[in-house]
This record gives sequence, C-alpha cells and structure tokens, in this order.
Amino acid sequence: MTMNKSGEFEFNGGYLNGFLMIAIDIVLWILVAGTFITAAAQEMPALFAVAVLLTIVSIIFSCGFSKLEPNEAKVMTFFGKYVGTFRKTGFYWLNPFMSVKNVSLRARNLNAEPIKVNDKTGNPVLIGLVVVWRLKDTYKALFDIDTDVSGTAGQVGNSATARMNKFEKFVSIQSDSALREVAGMYAYDNEGNDEEITLRGGNAEINEVLTAKLNERLEMAGLEVVEARINYLAYAPEIAAVMLRRQQAAAIITAREKIVEGAVSMVKMALDKLADENVVVLDDEKKAHMVSNLLVVLCGDESAQPVVNTSN
Repeated sequence: MTMNKSGEFEFNGGYLNGFLMIAIDIVLWILVAGTFITAAAQEMPALFAVAVLLTIVSIIFSCGFSKLEPNEAKVMTFFGKYVGTFRKTGFYWLNPFMSVKNVSLRARNLNAEPIKVNDKTGNPVLIGLVVVWRLKDTYKALFDIDTDVSGTAGQVGNSATARMNKFEKFVSIQSDSALREVAGMYAYDNEGNDEEITLRGGNAEINEVLTAKLNERLEMAGLEVVEARINYLAYAPEIAAVMLRRQQAAAIITAREKIVEGAVSMVKMALDKLADENVVVLDDEKKAHMVSNLLVVLCGDESAQPVVNTSN
C-alpha cells in the first residue's frame, strides 16, 4: 500500500467477481427457502434459527454489487476511515459495509460567460474562456473541499453527476478569479510596441499563463486543467465606439504612410527617367511644380482633373 503526498492510494481490500457472487447468492436464497420449508415441516426451532441466519447473510451478499466503467472511480471509506480508491473496471462485489463515493475521471468542458475586467492599461474589456478539466486526485477532491451532495435537490446522495457538478462550480469560480488576474497583466492591444504581448495578439502565451494560474488554484482540490484558452475578447460597450475610431485612425495613418512612401518613390523614378533620356530639361522651379502635381495626383483620395495648358 503506497501512499502519495495527498493521501490517495489504490484500494487493496477484498472484492470478488460480481457474476460469481450472483450465482452464490442465488444458491443461498434457494438454501434459505429450503431451510424454512424444512423447519416448518419438522417443527425444528434450531433449524428455523439457521434459516433466519442464512437470510441475513443472503441479504448482506445481495447488497455489495457494483459496476465500474472506464475513467470512473469509487472512493472507499470504512466507518469514516479512507481505505483507498477503487479503479478496476467491470462488475464486482464489494464489502457492503463500506461507504462508496462515485466520481468521474473523464475530461469535462467549462464554457465561462464573458466577464468585464480592466486590462493592464485600465481599459474595460469583455473576456471569456473555455476550460477543459478533469479530476486528478480523488483524496483531495473528496476530503479537502466540501463536496457533500446529500442535500442536492433531485439528485441521489452518491450520484457521480451531482458530485461532478459541485466540482464544476468550484472550477467556475476559480476560473473567474484567474481570468481577472491574467487579463490585468496584459494590454488589450499594443500601442506602438510590437514586441509587447497583448490579449489580442498573444494567444498561445496567454493561454499557457492562464492554464498555469488555474492549476495553481485547483491543485488544492485535486483537479487538473488540461487546457484553458480565451474564446471571447472585446472592448466593453462604453468604450467600444471610441476604440473602434482609434483603430480606424491608426489604420488610415498606416495606409497614408504607405501611399506617401510609394508616391515619393514614383516621383523620384519619373524625374530620374526624364533626366536620363533627355526628354525635357527642367529647372528647380519646374521640378518642384511637377513634384507637387504628382504628389497631389498619387496621394489624393479622388481622381485628379487634368488641366491642359494651351498657352503659346
């Protein structure tokens, strides 16, 4: 029996094949019926007492059957003492005097609703996440946090579904806390610093940080986050319109810079071409006038209206 830091260990107590025990239980009930009939027919009080004893044994044997599917577990306690976690899949007979708490080890999704938080620069943003989690340590999950489901309306006290719903609420609350912390560490978008990790651009890095923060919080409950990622990100409604205009302005400035850069390059190419092929000789004043006209044509938002010079 090897115990880890958390106190969890495999159940090594007695258990039997469930189908074998069904056969034995059937034989016992047949024996009970025959003993009662014989005791009544022969009026033998001692045999009647044996029949009662066999009945009690048969009832006990009928109460220990248990089925376990893959990625499920049973946490076993004997009069309040933890005696191990049973993970063997199949149909078994277990000691009916043991208390059994069913849990699921399968991965589960949590799609958290977007919440309003402030980013690193203080801007209010709406952010949501998806968490893939599972139960890792049955001892911590059952005995280090409150998972009592006996008072849950409409659920059986030992229901694995009701207990996992309790865990999901715990994950949901911790996810909210971790998301607020991570969102406050980064700006929504970079403001001239392309190397800065942002909520909008640093998906992989931020998801890793978010997963680590969640695992720090859930480790005490024996739960593990397999993956956590941001699935919704937007400015809060009160500043969304202003931020949209700012983004549009930044895009227009960037586009203008490219247009001016290209226009200057084309003007220079035109002047060099005219000079190299001796098409026309221009003094500095005429070059300046030509450069001005070309920049207006190339950088203008609307089509240029040509003016034909007909002077002699």
